[in-house]
Amino acid sequence: MGFSRLFIVVLLVISCSFTSLKAEEKAQAPLFQAHAHNDYEHARPLHDALEHGFWSVEADIYLVDGELLVAHDRPDVTPERTLRKLYLDPLQAYFQKHTFSSQEKTPPFTLLVDIKTDGAAVYPVLRQQLEDYAQLLCRVEDGRSIPGAVQIVISGDRPKKLIAAANPRYMGIDGRLSDLDSKQPAELMPLISDRWTSHFKYRGKGTMSEAERTKLRSIVKQSHAAGRRVRFWATPESEAVWRELVAADVDHINTDQLGRLSVFLKRQAD
Repeated sequence: MGFSRLFIVVLLVISCSFTSLKAEEKAQAPLFQAHAHNDYEHARPLHDALEHGFWSVEADIYLVDGELLVAHDRPDVTPERTLRKLYLDPLQAYFQKHTFSSQEKTPPFTLLVDIKTDGAAVYPVLRQQLEDYAQLLCRVEDGRSIPGAVQIVISGDRPKKLIAAANPRYMGIDGRLSDLDSKQPAELMPLISDRWTSHFKYRGKGTMSEAERTKLRSIVKQSHAAGRRVRFWATPESEAVWRELVAADVDHINTDQLGRLSVFLKRQAD
């Protein structure tokens, strides 16, 4: 290969590498409202979400032969798809590589763990695993809140009493709309989640009624006053619904369509 041809090849390699690096940097700009529902069903669990800027992901887990396995249904579990491998280890590696300027400007990344089996049986195994990532996690020790890059929130079959009694505590509880008046501290119940279709009729067609819009904003306002974030699941994959959620300042917008929501939220920020 002649020198000039070799020089061109080297330039192309450098250019491609630089372009990929820039694309990665751009993709990793956090979209704090973006939540990847059933994240593990995507081609590259967690990594697809991070590359789209998502700052919250959901993993369903089963306790099988002493290991925490990630899947939506029990017949779908496989030994290699563990919570550690798919989420805990990659998150630790990600936040060792990426630092953010301040806790105030950058909220913790949310890992929503949905327990599909007996929560009381899962809890000691999950707690033992989380101890290995203590420096990564938001936690409470002797009544003192210690910030971390990642906040673990437990949904599904929530062993509330076991979580509340733990010291140190590495996980919080995912509340429901029935918990809006709860006196639990935000460190213990940082999130309020509920099914959209159980509380709202709006599906993205036409205009949301003023009554439902007022109800939505009242829920968010009350949750925020208590220091809690808000998420709805089973929301229609509709930009009209997303616009209402953004306008109401809902903290986590639920989607299975990572690319669509990412583009939508970036447009809202422009």
